[in-house]
Amino acid sequence: MAPMNVLTLGASRNIGYFAAIRLLDAGCTVTFLLRDLSVFDADETIHRYVKARKAFLLKGDGLVQEDVKHAWEEAASHGPEGKVDLLLFTVGARKGSIDIRRGAVIKPANLVTQCLLNVLCTMPSPSKQPYPKIVTISSTGLTRSAHSALPLLLKPLYGWLLDLPHQDKLGAERTVAHVCNWEWDPRDGPAAGILPQGWQGFPGLPPKGSLSGNVLVVRPALLTDGECLADKNAKKKGGKPPYRVKDVNDGEISGYTVSRKDVGHFIAQVVLGRWEEFGGKRINIAN
Repeated sequence: MAPMNVLTLGASRNIGYFAAIRLLDAGCTVTFLLRDLSVFDADETIHRYVKARKAFLLKGDGLVQEDVKHAWEEAASHGPEGKVDLLLFTVGARKGSIDIRRGAVIKPANLVTQCLLNVLCTMPSPSKQPYPKIVTISSTGLTRSAHSALPLLLKPLYGWLLDLPHQDKLGAERTVAHVCNWEWDPRDGPAAGILPQGWQGFPGLPPKGSLSGNVLVVRPALLTDGECLADKNAKKKGGKPPYRVKDVNDGEISGYTVSRKDVGHFIAQVVLGRWEEFGGKRINIAN
């Protein structure tokens, strides 16, 4: 397929970064919205692509709607057809604190949800250009059925330490379920205060069901900084698959961990040639 024009939020590190590098290596153009442009000062790979005018670094904050609107416009200007083909949304919690009663505390409590709402509400209307493909990162163990499928040793961790960040992820997933017209059980959340009052009627939010087929939600197991097993196994003949993937509509997957590099590998594989197989779905991934 032809190289894509990509806008990324949250790709200064971790999954978004690893996926973005693979997309750049494949010939794509990538615009990074960054709160701090200095994050790549020592990154020779990014600098090489900036010099080649394939990577573009734009200062802005996903919590500021005007910054996100500008990012869409800037990213579109870097594509030969004046549009964005892919949004890679991997915003994650900033450094927070640990509360003995509540577990991990992030500020704001709805960081991911609010950033995603800003992205969707400022996305160019389909009258100007087709909706792009969207990849967003969530987590296993969020919903009641997903939590029941967790390995036993992970349930306390997810039920206490990660509960508040996961409520934020649930807010983002609830938003995606609306614009894709996916079923959502209200008992799964999110908690009060994560989604703003009246969010379904926010100006610019795509109509219910309008993004069906355009969004891939990736739900990784507990993330690690381990090596990319997909790259390692590619050098071997007859090696076992580096990770398992499963559509949540076919049942939850039970697994302990997966490396951020392998999740980045999976995302790049999907958007570069396997969208028909995985696009429009919520996919679990674990070793």
